[in-house]
Amino acid sequence: MARRRGLMSDALKYELARELGFANKLRDGDWGDVTTREAGSLVRAAIERVERQAERRQNQR
Repeated sequence: MARRRGLMSDALKYELARELGFANKLRDGDWGDVTTREAGSLVRAAIERVERQAERRQNQR
């Protein structure tokens, strides 16, 4: 099965990593020093952001 790519932009990933306090571990696109917990936090933050955006769009209707 092929992997899906491109669901989250690199810019968003780096922005969230900065907000969560582990952007210093990212060098040249290398995510090897990021812990599983940190990666999970990043995904959780991305989901929350998308949900807030969807809620705002829904309320604008």
